[in-house]
Amino acid sequence: MAYQVINTILNNSDAEVSAAEAHGMAAGILCVNAYADSAQWLAELFSNAASVIDEEKILLVRLFEETRRLLDSDEFEFDLLLPEDEVSLSEQVIALKNWCQGFLFGVGSVYTSADWPGDSAEIMRDIAEFTKLDIEAEGEADESAFMEITEYLRSAVSLFRDELNDNTSGTIH
Repeated sequence: MAYQVINTILNNSDAEVSAAEAHGMAAGILCVNAYADSAQWLAELFSNAASVIDEEKILLVRLFEETRRLLDSDEFEFDLLLPEDEVSLSEQVIALKNWCQGFLFGVGSVYTSADWPGDSAEIMRDIAEFTKLDIEAEGEADESAFMEITEYLRSAVSLFRDELNDNTSGTIH
């Protein structure tokens, strides 16, 4: 699903999040609760915004469900919803920072335990650090670093989800 389509829906409804942040929220929620309903996510997205028309809501729910499917896949298909390569690297970095903020919010909105199993605490610290990335990015070295971070996040999110799903002591609401 194209980043720009989701971003346009969110912008037109005056939602206070970008497509990247919304996708990060969905991924965070689904990592903690694989059975989460899209209604919680939609309520967060539009808590202070105008409602969306049914066709747009269907697209958003499809994004949520596709995120669930990709996270559940054994084929390592999950990817972050970020702008296409045609936009500047700085815009991509901003979107990555927003994705990370959304992910942290999504996890925090569902996971209420202070006890992080396995490597999940380190992953959360790393993702929190990525929210501080310098947006003045340009050149091959920065582009390479950006690609490494996105690949790390793809792997880390899958590991994080597995760690939490293997842990039955966490409190999920």
